[in-house]
Amino acid sequence: MSSGPTPTAVSSTSEERIRRFLATASHDLQSPLRHIAMYAEILLDELGEKLDSEQLESLTAILQKAQTAQRLTKALMSFAAGAPQVSPAPVELGPLVDDLWTELKTEMGAHDASIAHDRLPTLNSDATLLSTVLKNVLANALLYRGAADPRVDLAAERSGSDWLIHISDNGRGIEPVHQERIFEPFWKLPQPDAVTGPGLGLTASRELLSALGGELMLSHSDHTGSRFTIRLPA
Repeated sequence: MSSGPTPTAVSSTSEERIRRFLATASHDLQSPLRHIAMYAEILLDELGEKLDSEQLESLTAILQKAQTAQRLTKALMSFAAGAPQVSPAPVELGPLVDDLWTELKTEMGAHDASIAHDRLPTLNSDATLLSTVLKNVLANALLYRGAADPRVDLAAERSGSDWLIHISDNGRGIEPVHQERIFEPFWKLPQPDAVTGPGLGLTASRELLSALGGELMLSHSDHTGSRFTIRLPA
């Protein structure tokens, strides 16, 4: 089964549109994110001792999320400029996936969704970029859910000098006629309850993985669900 077009199959015009979009969006987000982080720090400094544990935890989470978003937008700006800044460090995949899943379930109101995985490896990668890729793939499993409660299964295996991370869901699946197009920029599955958004999630994820020395593939999809595979150097 085809895994979709390779990154080189994307036209230069489309690549330029992606880079312009990422550059503009990332630049415009920098200022509000900087202010959110700054005000969160001020509130923690001035009110930290007066807050109860739940309030302190919430305010700390706001600061951490804003700082993470700042790092991501800076990385996307450098990527859009053609010089991606990658900061590799040990990343524990299991806790990262669990945190992202908890966050997504809350954001998307998918309280009936579940995830399962065995012990996942520690990777030497860029945590911010890898988080973005994983979040995009996991979010699709919730966006394009089927009739049953959403379920995602993760598994990792070594393949030579690489890690293969398989992300399987029980969603609607992708019709064969559309499987060649899912990585195209600004393209979305034609469905009655179309999901809003620019249609860049999988495209950007594949490009970010390329900057990490890896790739993103659709390795299986039918009426029982889809499986995406991430390849990353070990």
